Amino acid sequence: MKTVGFPISHKENENRRAILPEQIKLMENPNFLFFENGYGDVLGISDKEFLKIGCNICSHEEVFTKDIICDPKVGDGDYLDALNNQTIFGWVHATQNREITDKLINNKLTAYAWENMFHQGRHIFWRNNELAGEAAVMHAFQCFGRMPYETKVAVIGRGNTARGALKVLSMLGADIIQYDRHTEKLLREEISDYDVIVNCVLWDVMRKDHIVFKEDLKRMKKNAMIIDVSCDKNGGIETSVPTTIDNPTYYVDGIMHYVVDHTPTLFHKTFSINNSKVIYKYIEQLMEDCIDADLRNALVVERGNIIDESIIKFQGR
Repeated sequence: MKTVGFPISHKENENRRAILPEQIKLMENPNFLFFENGYGDVLGISDKEFLKIGCNICSHEEVFTKDIICDPKVGDGDYLDALNNQTIFGWVHATQNREITDKLINNKLTAYAWENMFHQGRHIFWRNNELAGEAAVMHAFQCFGRMPYETKVAVIGRGNTARGALKVLSMLGADIIQYDRHTEKLLREEISDYDVIVNCVLWDVMRKDHIVFKEDLKRMKKNAMIIDVSCDKNGGIETSVPTTIDNPTYYVDGIMHYVVDHTPTLFHKTFSINNSKVIYKYIEQLMEDCIDADLRNALVVERGNIIDESIIKFQGR
C-alpha cells in the first residue's frame, strides 16, 4: 500500500483542496493519507476532523516524503526538485512547459495528469472546467467595471469551460454570440461588434497561428475586454500572458486582457466539494497500484520516461 501526501500549495491565492473528510470516510485505508498541518483551515475543516477518521497530520516537509503527492496545481509546485522516484497527481501541464518536463525526467518522477483524464469521452474534471468559465466571467467583469447585461459578448468554444461562461453571461443578461474552431475567421471579421471576447478553446499546442491576432485588437471597440479563460501564452489569443488574481489584468493597444490561470480557486469551496466526490476512487487506485483505463491514459511520464507523445512532438524531444 502506497502513502499519499497532500501539501498546501504556495501558489498565490490557491485555496483549492483535493479531497475532503466526507469522501475519505468511503476509503478503506485512510491511515495511509498524510495531510499538511492546517490543510482544511481555509474550508473550515480542522486537523482534528482528519485525525478522527484515521488520517495523519504532518509538517510541510514530511508531506513530500510520501510515495504519491496529490496537489491540484502540482505542475506549479515549488517542490518538484525535492522529489525523487515518486508519483505526482494533479494538473501537470508538462506539454507546454519544458521546465516542468525536465524536472520530471531528472528526478525520475511518475506523473498522472488531471488534464488528460477522461471517462467515455467526457473530461473527469469537467465541473472544474465549467467553474473556470463561471469564475473568470464574474471576476473579469468586476475588473471591467461593467455589468454583462450592457455588453455584447463573443464566446469562443463549445466545451465545458464555454458552458460555464455562457451560464453566467446568460443569467446576467449579456447579448451573446458563440463561435468555435470552424468560425474563427468569422469572429475576426465581426470582432468590432463586441465589447467582450471570452476565449474558452483548449489550444492545440501544435498550432502556430492564433484565433485573435495582435493586429485584430486595433479593430475592436474602444475600451473592450478579452477574457482568456484558456490562458495559453501566445496561444488562441496572441497577446495573452497569464496573470494572477492579485494582478489580473493588463492592456495591449487599449484592450483590457484578463488571463488568470486558476480562476476556480476564487470559488475554492465549490471546487473542493465537487473534486472530492470525483477524486477519492482514483487516489485509492494509485495507493493500491490497481489502475483503471481512465487513470492509465492520464500517465504522461513514468519513472522519468516520457509516455505522452504530445510532449515529444511539441518539445521536439
